[in-house]
Amino acid sequence: MKHINMGLMALALASTFAHAATPQDLGGSLTPLGGEKAGGNGVPEWKDENPALPGWSYGKLRREFFKYKDDKKTDTIDASNVDKYASKLTPGQIALIKQIKGYKMDVYPSHRYCSAPDFVVENTRKNSIAKIGPDGWSLAEAVVPGIPFPLPKTGEEAMYNSKMRYRGVAFELKSTITAVSPRKGSNEWIKAGSQQTMYFPWANKGSANLSTLPPVEYYTYFAYNSPTALAGQALSIVTFLNQPGSETFYYFPGQRRVRRMPSYAYDSPQIGMENQYTLDEPMVFNGTVDRFDWKLVGKKEMLVPYGSFGGTEFKTKFEDVAGDDFIAENARRYELHRVWVVEASVKSGVRHLAPKRTFYIDEDSWNLVAADDYDAQGKLWKHREAYVIPVYETGSCDQAGFTQYNLAEGRYVFDLHSVGTGRDLAWEVDGKGNPRAKASFYSADNLRAISDR
Repeated sequence: MKHINMGLMALALASTFAHAATPQDLGGSLTPLGGEKAGGNGVPEWKDENPALPGWSYGKLRREFFKYKDDKKTDTIDASNVDKYASKLTPGQIALIKQIKGYKMDVYPSHRYCSAPDFVVENTRKNSIAKIGPDGWSLAEAVVPGIPFPLPKTGEEAMYNSKMRYRGVAFELKSTITAVSPRKGSNEWIKAGSQQTMYFPWANKGSANLSTLPPVEYYTYFAYNSPTALAGQALSIVTFLNQPGSETFYYFPGQRRVRRMPSYAYDSPQIGMENQYTLDEPMVFNGTVDRFDWKLVGKKEMLVPYGSFGGTEFKTKFEDVAGDDFIAENARRYELHRVWVVEASVKSGVRHLAPKRTFYIDEDSWNLVAADDYDAQGKLWKHREAYVIPVYETGSCDQAGFTQYNLAEGRYVFDLHSVGTGRDLAWEVDGKGNPRAKASFYSADNLRAISDR
């Protein structure tokens, strides 16, 4: 009970600090994007530094040019000492260590360097105009690209900070493998090879009011090339900032037609993934926030994946990173950071497979770094974690792969990475000349035109 009380006190104190700060503190006592600049209790002070070593260019391994690549681990958390670290872990992290034989977490020195380009920092300073819509959940206004609510007061505001973090104008997975580990007693993986693009229409260099732009969070396209059951299938999806669900067009090669999928959103299972992966689980959370009530609990210190380049090892064999039960220990790197804690409870009258969820958001970069889902009986069900890295192209930090563990069934999903593909992830800061950096690319007509027949 003592640990619980201390944890609640820490959350309350962190929340009080954030609410006492003002936008004028950005760049002063606060980082440019709203984190607390000061360190304490093992979390270091934030520094305005470039974590990239000279010489990187696209096609070279990102890990080799990370300033802290030679750090030595300070500890390893396993079943023998997990209780000692329990106050710094999520319930899902603890369950992984206790339930999965051999699962460990290597802890490294913490470094705080995540920021954004100058124009994003300046737009963040202007975001006193940002507001949630009258429906209570949509994003009605903000100066973009920038963090809408650097001093969040609600769970919805914190989630939109994550959604609107700067990732360049496009994130391209030139080759990726959406993988689902085997059922217990089997050795058969699902390995769905594809190419994917996410286009953020509000992220061009400069400054704009969101209300003058189409109300779109992002467009996405992906096309499967394996296995045989999925090869040739392709999707275009529009995720909105002010409309429930999404607009999804799906090309089925067997029918040689594009179908509109009005209910392919939220907790709908993704086609071909044996009910292990829903539409709102990618990137730790995906899609609109309208089906949940969001509570901003406060901050806590937590061990999270940081400077974790395992998802970018495109020259490494897939099986050397993805084992049958978990991602290899040396592909995951954990550091102590402060995170915002947001609790999501499904709204009255609405159904969801995971009616209660807890999300953890890095205070410096606004990346979702972890989440725990609970089933309808209130039992811990799934744990997700995203591997945050400094992105050399954008000058910001982003997810480079993520994993979801189904604690009830002993299976996991590994997605949005480049492991074993031979082609690195790519972040684009200038969409000129890229046909996928245009809204017209994501129409039903274009999906039909570019899909295999």
